[in-house]
Order: sequence, then structure tokens, then C-alpha cells
Amino acid sequence: MSNFKTTTVLPPWSSPEKHAFRFFFLYFLLQVVPLDWKFYRQLIDIDWGQLHYGDIFLITKYAPHFSDGADNFGDWGIIFVIALAGTVVWAWLDRERREYNNLYYWLRVILRYRLAAGVIGYGFIKLFPMQAPYPSLSNLNTNYGDFTAWKIFSMTLGIVPGYESFLGFVEIIAGLLLFYRKTATIGAFLVVVYTGNVFMSNLAYEGGEHVYSLYLVTIAVFLLAFDAPRLYTLFGAGKQTLPNLFKPSFSEGWAKRLRPVLKWGFFGFFILFYGYKTWFGFHADPYQYPASEGLDRISGVYNVTEFRLNNRLIPYSAVDSVRWKDVVFEKWATLSIKSNRPVVLDSTNTEIIAKNDKDRSYEFAGSGGRHYFSYKADRTRSLLSLENRNKHYPNEKFQLHFSRPTPNRVILSGRNEKNESLYVVLDKIDKKYLLEEAAGTGRNKAIKL
Repeated sequence: MSNFKTTTVLPPWSSPEKHAFRFFFLYFLLQVVPLDWKFYRQLIDIDWGQLHYGDIFLITKYAPHFSDGADNFGDWGIIFVIALAGTVVWAWLDRERREYNNLYYWLRVILRYRLAAGVIGYGFIKLFPMQAPYPSLSNLNTNYGDFTAWKIFSMTLGIVPGYESFLGFVEIIAGLLLFYRKTATIGAFLVVVYTGNVFMSNLAYEGGEHVYSLYLVTIAVFLLAFDAPRLYTLFGAGKQTLPNLFKPSFSEGWAKRLRPVLKWGFFGFFILFYGYKTWFGFHADPYQYPASEGLDRISGVYNVTEFRLNNRLIPYSAVDSVRWKDVVFEKWATLSIKSNRPVVLDSTNTEIIAKNDKDRSYEFAGSGGRHYFSYKADRTRSLLSLENRNKHYPNEKFQLHFSRPTPNRVILSGRNEKNESLYVVLDKIDKKYLLEEAAGTGRNKAIKL
């Protein structure tokens, strides 16, 4: 086996290498450095004295936008054109440059930390399983065919919180590996494999994070490409290979002191502080479901025993679009009504950590078959003020009086949004759910419902 002669004198780059670097330097710099004024407006709106874990998540999820709305590949196209034009100008102005080792090093540093923040941002809301929560009672009483593919995927993950936590742990480990130059390639490889699967899941299940997940994958691929030739030479060709010989010089004293401050400051903010905030949020204020408490001891599914509209008794009918079939009261201040009335779906399928109950749409997003209402209870007047939570029904607001003659019976009366009189008798169903009955019983034990 031949011996290598190592040297710290690095060879000049070829012309194609210099052109490629100029393009990727400009392209990724435009992708990761916050140049979008809307991002800074969001930063200004943050209450830094009472920082919420959702605020930190928002910072980790930055992506450039040249238009309103969700992430889209059109923004990438604009950046591509700008980077291409910049490459032409740069090549003309800097024709005599032999190499860009120093700039290449600092570009990788920026991308490492940007990628680390991105995967850690999602990692903690999975480690403390909030991103995909356990299905609500209304979801458990909704027909499987009334869900979108993405909602089914999310609920499937939500019923196994241990697995969700494991996925978050993998993301956090990948982020930690990216903090350190010597382990960055391993971290980038984990992101390519893991987040690449997230990208494919979003495509297969019609999720809304396919652009952002591919955004993270492209950064990881670029980082991985740095060591890819050496890895192939060593493991693919079975030959010796030289390590990376370039090391940055920190001749200035302030630079040497600033480097660890920035590094450990980043670690402290995105690992220790954000980790604590998400842990606290998981126990005190998980973000997918409303935080407002519902009526005492009312949670459950109720059969509609009697339904009167304008004093006319309407018997049960599976095809009737007016009569209610059942009503679910959640532990929080939401009730959902199952009926044959069509539902215009709220198709929200991107990750938004909302602080206000009104903006927390997970329980009804991607769900048909039921209409969801938030309610405010005036217990002294026995009055419920209801409002349809779906953004497509902004005017569906009404008030109903409620009474509970027995612990398992609720009577609602009043007028709906059309000023029609309603009288509804609800009787609680003692319903068992296979998911809950099967929990902890083991694979080989029989279950009786």
C-alpha cells in the first residue's frame, strides 16, 4: 500500500470548481441568511420578555419568501436566477482568484448551524410529543373516510407517542452532530436519510411541509458532498485518502474569544433553553388543542335522543342534513356535532405553533363529517355561546341554554344562526375505544369491548 505525502499547501481550484462554488455560495447564502423583511417584522412582534417555545420554533423555521402564503418552489427559482446572475458578475470581477477554501469553510459553518437549528426546532416538539398529539374524542368518533390522508398520517403517529419521541430524539442527535466540525458529516447523513423520508411522507400523504423538508435536505446534501469523495475513496474504492487539511486561522485575539461564545451561545439557546421551553409547554400548554377548559365532567360522546327544529320533532335519519346524529364534548371548550351536513374542509397542513385557542385548528383540520364549535359557558345563566371554529363558517354563531337533569343527560335549547328554534336532548354513551383498551395489554392477550 502506497504512502501519502501530506502538505498544508492546497492546490488551486479548476475553473469549473470555482464557477460551481460561486453559484452555490450565493444560492445558499440567499437561502439561509434572513433577508426577508417579513421575518424581521415577526421578530419585532415577539415578546422577548416572555419568550414562548413557538417563538423559537418560528426562528428555526425561517425560509425566504418573495410572495405571501406557504413555502413554494417559486421562491427557489427566484433565488436560482439571482445566484446565477451573481455568479457571472463575480466570475468577471474575481478572475485571478486561485481558490475559495476560506469562503467554503465559512459557508459550511453557516449551513451547519442553520441545518442544526432546523432539525432541532422540529426535534423537541416531537421528543415531547406535541406535533402529532393523541387523537381527540371527536376524531375517535369520526369515520375513517372523512379524514384527509395527512390527518390520518398525523393521528397514526399520535397514537404512538413513544415512537414520536424517538423520531424527535433522532433529529436532536443529528443537530448536535452538526454543531461539531468533526461529526458534521455524520449529522448531515442522518438528516438526508431522516428528513428525506419526511419529504417523501409529505408527498405521499399530501402534507404541506414538502418544500421546507426538501430545503433542509438540500443543505444536508451540500454539506455531505464535502466529504463524499474521500468517503468513496476510503469505503468504495478501498484506498487511502487524505483528511481535510484546511484549517482556518484565528490570528486576532477577539476572533478566538468570540468563536466559543457564539458556539456555546447557540447551543445554550437552541438546546438548553428551547428544550426547557418545549418541556414546559408540553406539560402546561401543548399547542395543537385549545387550552380553555370545558364544562365540568361533561367530556364524552352523546347520542341525540330527541331533536326538535322550530318545535317540529325530527326523527333519526342517516341521510337527513338537518338533524344531529351525535355530539362530542371535549375536555377543552369545544363541542363537535356529527350530521349529514357537508363540511368545507380546513386544509391547514403546515406546522404552526399558535398561542391563541382561536388559531389552533388541528382538531378539525383535515376532518369532515363533523362541525366543530368553540364555546364560552355562562354558568350563572346556563348559557353556551357557540362559534364554528372552521374559518369557512365565520358567521355561524349562536347561543343555547343548557341544563343537566342527570349526570349523563344534557338538554340544549335556543336558536341557531338562522334564528330557528332548537331543542336537543343528549344522552351520554358509555363507549369504550379499542386504542385505550389495548394499551398495555400486550400483543397476545384477548381484548373484549
